[in-house]
Amino acid sequence: MIKNFSPLLVLFPVALTGCSGSSGSKSINTYPVVEIVARDTIYFKDYVADIQAVQKIEVRARVSSFMESIIVDEGQHVQKGQLMFTLANQEYQQELNKAVAIKNNAQADVRAAEVKLENVKTLVRKNVISKTEQDVAQAELEALVADVDEAKAHITAAELQLSFTQVRAPFAGQINRIPNKVGSLIDEGTLLTTLTDSKEVFAYFPVSEKEWMEFHSRADIHKNEVQLELVNGKMHPYLGKIETIEGEIDRSTGRIAFRARFPNPDGLLKHGSIGKVRLIANVKGAILVPQKATFELQDKVFVMVLDSSNKVEMRSVVVDVRIPEYYIVKSGLKESDRIVLEGMQQLKSGDVITPHVVEFKPYEINR
Repeated sequence: MIKNFSPLLVLFPVALTGCSGSSGSKSINTYPVVEIVARDTIYFKDYVADIQAVQKIEVRARVSSFMESIIVDEGQHVQKGQLMFTLANQEYQQELNKAVAIKNNAQADVRAAEVKLENVKTLVRKNVISKTEQDVAQAELEALVADVDEAKAHITAAELQLSFTQVRAPFAGQINRIPNKVGSLIDEGTLLTTLTDSKEVFAYFPVSEKEWMEFHSRADIHKNEVQLELVNGKMHPYLGKIETIEGEIDRSTGRIAFRARFPNPDGLLKHGSIGKVRLIANVKGAILVPQKATFELQDKVFVMVLDSSNKVEMRSVVVDVRIPEYYIVKSGLKESDRIVLEGMQQLKSGDVITPHVVEFKPYEINR
């Protein structure tokens, strides 16, 4: 399939001059001709990308209660630990008070059991009662100590439940929609808002299996900086880097997902946006052919090639990559071949022409 890409470095023809020729055999009319030269070429590949915040979470209630106050507003930036919502806490405060009272009672029972145990030990030493009574008193004391530990655990749980009535930001970010208002009944698990940290964003983009094989052969793929084109056609002012590649190819699409990370200190990129990640591709010894020197017949691309006697031959070529004004040809042409640049529609195989060789010069396109 022919792909649309933007080139970084290609060859651009100088202004051409030439006369139209006739289709008769052994024509003496002059046609502009290009001599193929293999050159190292750099061009861009663009991939549609799904942009996601590095951190985005749903903030949900962990207890049931009424919304008592909303401290923040939609779109507001908050700091880590900043209070965002408060839920009515009277019920949970009472549970904590009850747990504390139970612990105090249990501790009082422990103190009484300790005194009883000491008295029992004294009687045992005087042989007034048997040692069995001491063992029973010791067991009672240990049971009451366990009650104190249980009461302390209940206090910890009650304190945790009470703390859940104050909802704080787990990290610095931006508040999104707040669906519930003050006075709303909030059940455990109710969505309060979502919090997004977009100081950096991920750009996920799919790459074909063939292109993945090409990238895999490049040891520096994770070192290369990549660009991001926004939906308005402008480039994101910060370069990104490819961080990781998924572990398997999607059999339904034949593609594998890449992930690039981009700085976003200005907050221009939002979670859920789309864009185009631009990668730089290098081709060693590329056979570059001007698109205007080609024509298509039945989904195949052809050029008019000249032999040593300037006789025209129509030849099919296989295009690897399409870039503005040029094709990178995979097969069908070799270095030093000469092709007709213009006027091919007036020629047929076997015609002889007078070639006018056209010079080329490098042309660089800004990124």
